[in-house]
Amino acid sequence: MLVLNCSMKLQMLEKMLRWSFPESLKVYGAVMNINRGNPFRKEVVVDSWPDFKAVITRPQKENEVDDLDHYTNAHAVFYKELQAYQELLENTNAINWAQIFQIQGLQDGICEISRTVALSKQIDVKTSSFQMVIHSDPDMLPDVRLQMDPKLTLTYLDISHASLLSKTWSRGGNPRSQKYLANLICCFPSVCVLDDNGYPLSWSLTDQFATMIHGYTLPEHRRKGYSRLVATTLAKKLHSFGFPAQGNVLETNIPSIALLKSMNAQFLPCSFFRVIHTPFHFLAKSHL
Repeated sequence: MLVLNCSMKLQMLEKMLRWSFPESLKVYGAVMNINRGNPFRKEVVVDSWPDFKAVITRPQKENEVDDLDHYTNAHAVFYKELQAYQELLENTNAINWAQIFQIQGLQDGICEISRTVALSKQIDVKTSSFQMVIHSDPDMLPDVRLQMDPKLTLTYLDISHASLLSKTWSRGGNPRSQKYLANLICCFPSVCVLDDNGYPLSWSLTDQFATMIHGYTLPEHRRKGYSRLVATTLAKKLHSFGFPAQGNVLETNIPSIALLKSMNAQFLPCSFFRVIHTPFHFLAKSHL
């Protein structure tokens, strides 16, 4: 196991990951953020270098972490050989199995290996899957010219909006999610529509893996074109920074799927998987 902390090697890795799209997209986005200031204090672990067969991005070991915060304790994974990934995952120096953490990636074997390894470590595993989409060409994004009420503003999210975002996020509604979203707002691009009182009506933000997440419009303000405006603006913003405009959506979320199709989004053949690992002794905690 090796920790890549050389800037030249990390730049090389970023280029190498492009050869393995779309499966490497989650790790690629994380590595891009590391190479551009590392706002979420991540690091890269590989099984070998330069001919790596598995790579994991993880929180930096030296940073103080909350063992119950699976939002921040997030890892992105890409492998060329499944066995190499399993061996890396089993390495206690690669993953902190004493905390609640999540793994994200675009390969079926991620769920399989998590279940296999967790079984011997008294770890509960919960998996979820989504359709993965990407806006591959900014010129293909529709030109959105919405005649908004002059009292409304298209702008960035503010840290003061984190509470509302947490309450409306399917994975939120708790202090840790609110803190995590506040950090995303501070560190990464976001777009929102504000009313004249500075209250968000519609928004989308970017996470630590350069993925567009939590696209949401308040129910009373839907069917006005705000979601399209916000999503298109954020996608173009990410492209202007050199990032892939990637996102994910539940197969049952028909309105969002229709919106993405109308934006010429490309639905990828691989699914996005999120695997949350919880040590058994944390399961009974009321605050989880």
